Amino acid sequence: MLTERQGKGLPEWRHVVRQDDLPSLLTLAAGIDRERDAVAAGLSLSWSSSAVESDVNRTTMPKHQTFGRGGFQLLRERVLPA
Repeated sequence: MLTERQGKGLPEWRHVVRQDDLPSLLTLAAGIDRERDAVAAGLSLSWSSSAVESDVNRTTMPKHQTFGRGGFQLLRERVLPA
């Protein structure tokens, strides 16, 4: 389903998971049920937000790494290119 963009197989996958006795997969399936339309679209459509996620991660990771250890100047030096 993931590599071939086949979101239409999601209902069958959820049915198979519910028949198995694997608590972790049952929890995953329950979470997918809450956002069923979004997950199906993510598995079916060719659109991707990975470029945006990459930029967000690139700018927030240094902040998280230096939280409580450095001031604004250190953060600025790590985010802005020299």
